Amino acid sequence: MQLSVKGSPVYAHTGGQDFDATKPAIVFVHGAGMDHTVWGLQARYFAHHGFAVLAPDLPAHGRSAGAALASVGAMAGWIAALMDAAKLGTAALAGHSMGALACLEAAARLGPRTTRLILCGAAPRMAVHPELIAAAEKDPPLARDLIVDWAFGGRGRIGGNIAAGLWLKAAAQRLIDRAGGAVLAGDFKACDAYADGEAAARTVACPALLILGRDDRMTPPSAGREFARLMKDAATAELADCGHMMMLEQPDATLEQMKTFLGTT
Repeated sequence: MQLSVKGSPVYAHTGGQDFDATKPAIVFVHGAGMDHTVWGLQARYFAHHGFAVLAPDLPAHGRSAGAALASVGAMAGWIAALMDAAKLGTAALAGHSMGALACLEAAARLGPRTTRLILCGAAPRMAVHPELIAAAEKDPPLARDLIVDWAFGGRGRIGGNIAAGLWLKAAAQRLIDRAGGAVLAGDFKACDAYADGEAAARTVACPALLILGRDDRMTPPSAGREFARLMKDAATAELADCGHMMMLEQPDATLEQMKTFLGTT
């Protein structure tokens, strides 16, 4: 589905179904250097089970044009503009990593327009080491390899895809290559600069679910549990044998947690 958001063309995957804004809606937001494809299984399930699904490519990612958004606050405003462009009055928001911060900030700003909030691989502060940011700017292949190695748990680093013959780590590397070093560095800077996570968490009024990977080295589950305690109505789900990329490493388990939370089981 093609949309115009703030004057720039945006691609949003609709899960293989025609988009119908009259249905309950869910917006999936990807993380740094990624695109809509990381939500493939989850987006398709909800689109075929009564939801209007939007899994957009953020500006300068995937199939979307425009300049990359320089801050988490700008991403939150963009999510609101995306909902307006799609004529969505309300929606559940689901975000991963950087996308989780964007969805958190959007939920805090949108108030009752956010019906539910799902945060995957999130912590209130997601600092990025200056050397990793510098690598993204000066040596993108090195930054790509470092981030992908840290992103996956043990299973993901040795294959891990439920489809025989496919390798999760290599697929993530290709996504980051497609985004490019400048976009990746910008995403890292946006995450590193965001310091309003705790304040936003305390503001969120809708029910929230934090999905945590037990082997996540980027946003450890202990940080996710502390994060949940800041919110008025939040639960956590911890997935075994799973790193930071739970939608890909444990797609079925991630989906089951979402289904239960959104009442589709």
